[in-house]
Formats: sequence, structure tokens, C-alpha cells
Amino acid sequence: MSFAASVLTLYPEMFPGALGLSLAGRALEAGTWSLEAIQIRDFATDKHRTVDDTPAGGGAGMVMRADVLARAIDHASPPGDARPRLLMSPRGKPLTQARVRELAAGPGAVILCGRFEGVDQRLIEARGLEEISVGDFILSGGEPAALVLLDAVVRLLPGVMGNAVSGEEESFENGLLEHPHYTRPQEFEGRQIPEVLISGNHKKIAAWRRVEAEKLTKERRPDLFAAQPLAK
Repeated sequence: MSFAASVLTLYPEMFPGALGLSLAGRALEAGTWSLEAIQIRDFATDKHRTVDDTPAGGGAGMVMRADVLARAIDHASPPGDARPRLLMSPRGKPLTQARVRELAAGPGAVILCGRFEGVDQRLIEARGLEEISVGDFILSGGEPAALVLLDAVVRLLPGVMGNAVSGEEESFENGLLEHPHYTRPQEFEGRQIPEVLISGNHKKIAAWRRVEAEKLTKERRPDLFAAQPLAK
């Protein structure tokens, strides 16, 4: 069974975008996963295809309407659909590699891309949306965030990466940032490849990579380092 993604958006032309290229694009063409971009405005009922209205209680901006979004979600995810319903939102839980792996192991996802000031809270509650954030910053809409999430997920699907082992030591897979990488030439502008990496001693190489990963994590992401079982 392939991974099936349904994206609810005001800009379906943004998909597949970068997901139509490279590994994700080849996997999409091969049927390893599928992508359906659904225009939310198709579920509006007025001649102007209105999807938003002024916020209750006043304030700037507009809010996406619960009734229109409910019809769109019910179309994309009818009863019995086991796929999680996600809302890309800056107030959501941070996307982690662990959650990415959970999604990649599942049947797919229904992803709502928010716009304007946000989505009517009643819709979030009524349709059981899981709010997910890709970082502590604001985007103009949920579409770029959805592309990021899907890219992270698709690359983990069986057969997408040429060498599945290549993902095992990447950043976040073991709670640490990834160690530095080097390749030919052996000398570049006076900088040499660390001697241990050309020693052929795989045990020493593994130990060096672990030390470097810990060093980088402690320096750049002390929060991750502090969560390590043996962090000191």
C-alpha cells in the first residue's frame, strides 16, 4: 500500500512543486506515494467562493471558516479513512524526526494548509486536527510547511532512498546532530581531511564521529544534548 497524501489548500498549483523532482518526484512517478491537491474554494457555497470571514470579537485579519473547511475535509477524508488529519500551524507541536517516522509508517495524511489569521477553532476540534509546526517563525501560509513535512516523510518510504542505511546516522535520528563530512580532494585550501577518517580503522572512525556529533549538538542544540541519557 502506497502513502497517500491529500493536501487542502487555496493554492493547489503549489503542489507537487519541489516534490515532483529528485527522490520524491521519482517515487511519485513510480507510485510509491500519491499526492492530491484539493482546492478549498470548491467547497464554498456563495458565488464569490468565500472561505474566510472577520474574527469573532474583532481584530485584524480574517479567519478560515469552519463550515467550508469541514466540507473540504469530509470530501478528502470520508468515514473509515485511517489517515491522520494535520493542520500546518505555527502554534502546533514542533515536527520531529520521530513523528516523521510515524507518519511514514502509516497510510498517508490529510493536510490542511492554513491561511490568513488562522482556522476556526471549532473546525480543529470537530475534525480532530493535529496541529504541527515546522519552526518558530511565521510563513504566509501552510503550503511551504506542508511541502517540508511531505519531503521529510517521503524520503523514508521503502525504496525511496537508494541506500536505506544512509539515513541512520543523520541529524535527529539518534538524538544528536550529524557529524561533519569530508570527501576528495584530501587537501583543500590548506585544510586536510582528519587523519582518522583515512586510517581504515572503522572502530576509531565511529568513535570520532560520535564525539564530533556530541560536540556539535552541545554547541548548537544544547536542548538536544541535555536530553541525551549520558549527557554530562
